[in-house]
Amino acid sequence: MKDELHFTAAGNSRLPAIIFLHGFMGSAEDWAPVVERLKEHYYCLAIDLPGHGKSLSLSSRKLYDMPRTAALVVELLERPKVKRVSLVGYSMGGRLGLYLALKHPSRFQKVVLESASPGLKTAAERAERRKQDERLAQELEHGRFDEFLEKWYRNPLFASLRQHPDFAHLRQRRLKNDPRELAKSLRAMGTGSQPSLWDELKSNKIPLLLLAGEFDVKFNRLAAEVAVTCPAARVKVISGCGHNVHFEKRGEFADSILFF
Repeated sequence: MKDELHFTAAGNSRLPAIIFLHGFMGSAEDWAPVVERLKEHYYCLAIDLPGHGKSLSLSSRKLYDMPRTAALVVELLERPKVKRVSLVGYSMGGRLGLYLALKHPSRFQKVVLESASPGLKTAAERAERRKQDERLAQELEHGRFDEFLEKWYRNPLFASLRQHPDFAHLRQRRLKNDPRELAKSLRAMGTGSQPSLWDELKSNKIPLLLLAGEFDVKFNRLAAEVAVTCPAARVKVISGCGHNVHFEKRGEFADSILFF
């Protein structure tokens, strides 16, 4: 059977299209509230990335890395015959979204990157991050998944997310994941394995909207640095939220996409 990414579609296929790429431990389901607000204006395709949602157990572990995942996304766009689309990516999905925009620029009209990075700049930084990712992958494979989640969401990036009234529901969704599949994803498409995209940003012509939450100091700084490097990029900071803007501030997030 051919390896394909699972996706959900909403809206009229004759409308302009947007593809949505979720973050680590997420799925296409994460975008449902945003898609509900946008489907009258756009044909919305939300993708399950390898190791997540219903895109599980692909035939080769290599298909979980960024270049091959990007190729699967491009192949998926051929199925509904979508030639040029806009793209929205969060965190891991934002890193992939930027890779897609830079490597396949003829495919994408506008790109929204939420809490996303162009990667680490030096080989030494990437090597150190791969060690961290490997430790996390080992925890996923050999530890208790509920304990992993508890530790993951103690990260300061998610401080405001933990206070959200729907956080318990989000955590329950995360428990549906297969930790062995997540370990594959982390090893193959974690920040340590991602090629640096900083140099390619300089020549990018695709309009980029860089969204970051007010409380997410790290990704506010990264977004500002990307905007200095890439003239086609602009930054919008969403108040009253952290790393996961589209969950904490769904309405403002959807409005930002519509305006852009």
